[in-house]
Amino acid sequence: MVSWIISRLVVLIFGTLYPAYSSYKAVKTKNVKEYVKWMMYWIIFALFTTAETFTDLFLPWFPFYYELKIAFVIWLLSPYTKGSSVLYRKFVHPTLSSKEQEIDEYLSQAKDRSYEAVVQFGRRGLNVAASAAVTAAAKGQGALSERLRSFSMQDLTTIRGESSSDPAEHVSSTQPQAQSAPGNITETVDNSGRAKAP
Repeated sequence: MVSWIISRLVVLIFGTLYPAYSSYKAVKTKNVKEYVKWMMYWIIFALFTTAETFTDLFLPWFPFYYELKIAFVIWLLSPYTKGSSVLYRKFVHPTLSSKEQEIDEYLSQAKDRSYEAVVQFGRRGLNVAASAAVTAAAKGQGALSERLRSFSMQDLTTIRGESSSDPAEHVSSTQPQAQSAPGNITETVDNSGRAKAP
């Protein structure tokens, strides 16, 4: 447990924070030699972090596993051993140079496929959303018409009676030509809400 904590601290401080600050200094001073040195380090450190993800799952039982990780990070950073430069120049650069065309083609295909997948997924999402909106609107309209049909004629005549208690409506109801046979409404509509033939 103690070894794990110490190795995490060493990797965090010496493997990440110190190189990040040194990279900042290289960018600030615009020193090309330092650019190259820290770019090689970050490439090796990315590979180390990727490998570490799997080795932490399968090899923590190995004797001195965490101590070896600490030693490896210090070896990568040391200006005397120049571990990251050695690994980059002897292994990473030749491997990537020989496979660069294949890797670029694969990345290009993956980018195109992922773009097509996102577009197709977006179209499906929009279709589902549109279908849901249409279904909700249709159900909402059906619920509204059912609600309106549930009113009985008694409710309609009560509403009409309440609205005619307004003095302005009372004045207009005394004029026969202004109101077109309000009594015929109850005669032409049955309780189901459908109009009867006159």
